[in-house]
Amino acid sequence: MQRCIDLALKGLRDVAPNPMVGCVIVHKDVIIGEGFHEEFGKAHAEVNAINRVEDKEKLKKSKLYVSLEPCAHTGKTKPCVDLIIKHDISEVIIGIKDPNPKVSGKGIEKLKKAGVKVTVGVLEDICLEVNRRFFTFHQKQRPFVILKWAQTIDGYLDKVRNDKEQKVNWISAPETQTIVHKWRSEEQSILVGRNTIINDNPSLTVREYGGKNPTRIVIDSQLQISGSLKIYSEEAPTLVFNRLKNEKTNNIEYIKIDETSTKNILDELYRRQIQSVFVEGGSRTIQYFIIDNVWDEARVIVGNKKFHEGYKAPVLNRIPVNSLPFGKDMIHFFKRR
Repeated sequence: MQRCIDLALKGLRDVAPNPMVGCVIVHKDVIIGEGFHEEFGKAHAEVNAINRVEDKEKLKKSKLYVSLEPCAHTGKTKPCVDLIIKHDISEVIIGIKDPNPKVSGKGIEKLKKAGVKVTVGVLEDICLEVNRRFFTFHQKQRPFVILKWAQTIDGYLDKVRNDKEQKVNWISAPETQTIVHKWRSEEQSILVGRNTIINDNPSLTVREYGGKNPTRIVIDSQLQISGSLKIYSEEAPTLVFNRLKNEKTNNIEYIKIDETSTKNILDELYRRQIQSVFVEGGSRTIQYFIIDNVWDEARVIVGNKKFHEGYKAPVLNRIPVNSLPFGKDMIHFFKRR
């Protein structure tokens, strides 16, 4: 099962909104086929693993290990359970049950009715962790929310700036910024408030790491952000939550909502099948998610600097589950549950 999990993780960044899944087929204690879900809309892990078995006759006396319950419905691909039954595989070991109502329990039930021996719950906690975005999306009907910010060792997020000063007050080291771009590349969307855009003029891309740029999400209630800023570039789709208009032009979409609350925003992202959102600021925007208790992880970078005064960093009142030194910086990891 651990091999299934390792394979599943290879699908990170490419399979959403589908889950990451890995599959291994074992015949007489020897792996004869393995695969993972490589890209949304393409073959599932079980299909890829079965296709890589050279001698299909061995499947009848093989065990199939898979990190997530095989699907029993037709979506962009045919049901995986049908293929398993077709090849007369006698035993299936499943990491965790699928939370998607279209699947949940149906794949297991169909396999059992076909006479297949089924075991569920092997390395279940790890399988859940791998697909925590997918599980949160289906169980809580909202995207998985990751908060991220950088603060000084004396607890400030930024200096107070005058109207003419637009320079970014970097807190973290350049190598840490590369890690942030890696984090961005792992999520479907990235969210910031109006002041972050006006003050920093970020592009919110993954240019320092590579990969697909996440959908950019901006909260701008009264549409005060200048159209010349980098957020309006064509590098990524951009959603602007506001109270004034609905409009779509090229890669920019304005979404009118009565109130720019965390609930309204997350409800709309859920409707759009966006399973994860990386909230980067500023302090007030992040604090809204903390107060409303709609966050799942937080990653806090503490740079080796002092501002002495300025905008205070958000407050979590939690003990980190892990802390790692990274160059001159320290990164603290938090989980809500």
